[in-house]
Amino acid sequence: MKLSYTYWQNDGFYIGHLNEYPEYDTQGKSLAELEAMLKSLYEDISSGELEGIKRVGVLEYEMA
Repeated sequence: MKLSYTYWQNDGFYIGHLNEYPEYDTQGKSLAELEAMLKSLYEDISSGELEGIKRVGVLEYEMA
């Protein structure tokens, strides 16, 4: 499985979110730690135990 994510550095930390869930940031002291935190976040989100998760969808539309 491949998960795309966006990250940046701020005050010595790597901060990021899964692109499919941009409202849920996490952080790590290194890029490897951030990736571990993102994997954990994905497991929490996909478990179905968290309520109110906003998701990104794609709408296909053809003009008539």
